[in-house]
Amino acid sequence: MNKSFVLRQLAASLLTVFLAMILTFVLLRLTPGSAIDAWARGYAAQYNVTLEKAYEQVALMINYNPKEPIYEQFITYVSGLLKGNLGYSMVSQSVSVNEIIASALPWTLFVSSIALFISFTIGIFLGVQMAWRRKSLLEPIVSVYSILTNAVPDFIFAILLLIVFSYGLGWFPINGAYDPFLDVGFNLDFIVSVFYYAALPILTFVIAMIGDWALSMKGSAVSVIGEDYVEAARARGLPDSVIMKKYVRKNAIIPLVTQMAMALGGMLGGAILVENLFQYPGMGYYMGNAVGQRDYTVMQGILLFIAVTMVFANLIADLIYSKLDPRIKTGG
Repeated sequence: MNKSFVLRQLAASLLTVFLAMILTFVLLRLTPGSAIDAWARGYAAQYNVTLEKAYEQVALMINYNPKEPIYEQFITYVSGLLKGNLGYSMVSQSVSVNEIIASALPWTLFVSSIALFISFTIGIFLGVQMAWRRKSLLEPIVSVYSILTNAVPDFIFAILLLIVFSYGLGWFPINGAYDPFLDVGFNLDFIVSVFYYAALPILTFVIAMIGDWALSMKGSAVSVIGEDYVEAARARGLPDSVIMKKYVRKNAIIPLVTQMAMALGGMLGGAILVENLFQYPGMGYYMGNAVGQRDYTVMQGILLFIAVTMVFANLIADLIYSKLDPRIKTGG
């Protein structure tokens, strides 16, 4: 892999992160000052300190003092980020944003990664079949399914699954990530409970994503099927199953690597309504609560974390993509 290509991609990623930092910095400065004033008054009453002292403490906790010049505010903000300090919740003042993200991220990654793996696997299979058997009934069925799932927001599927399987049939729980009466740890009962509580959120994302993966794979596979090496394999009399597996699917899947990274990043930030409907304690759940409660520091921290995650996920995907596909030019 060309070193200059890696450096260019890294520089672009760092620039994007810097722009994301600026945007989150501006976000809190555009919010009404009353939110911070109210927090300071509550802090002063709770800890029996002067309003001035409380204001100083609140400004320290959220890396923001409106009385400072704007450039000093930005220096304070960036220095806090470099120390890993994303501030404290304006609602739960003793809880840091770092703690919220640390507790929520594993649950979102758990649901997102499993849903992505299942939908990707099924979509890849359907896409190859559609490309190989162009005039079968599978193509119009999957195409119509994809149009419908793209037109309907994810949370609609979540509502339907809740109504049918939770409220109607009572097969699945309506909230939480696991049975609260179980011992938390690496034991069979707890693991089964975690999968059980995550089943409907996972199914929601799988339903929403299968069609897109299938159509993306179909488009990629169609272009691969027209390549000379596929025709040569056919001329040698290789079975269709071998051609599909070793020649078509193997090469057609490469362009979807970058899409996977973007899909995972999108799920981290786009699960707000779904996780709130299931009361599933992931990133989207806490982001939704922060928006509803005007908890600006939590909103700021989660948005920045998601932005950084997406940027570096895409960087890794680009590097892997160029490594997997030698046709990608990485030179200067």
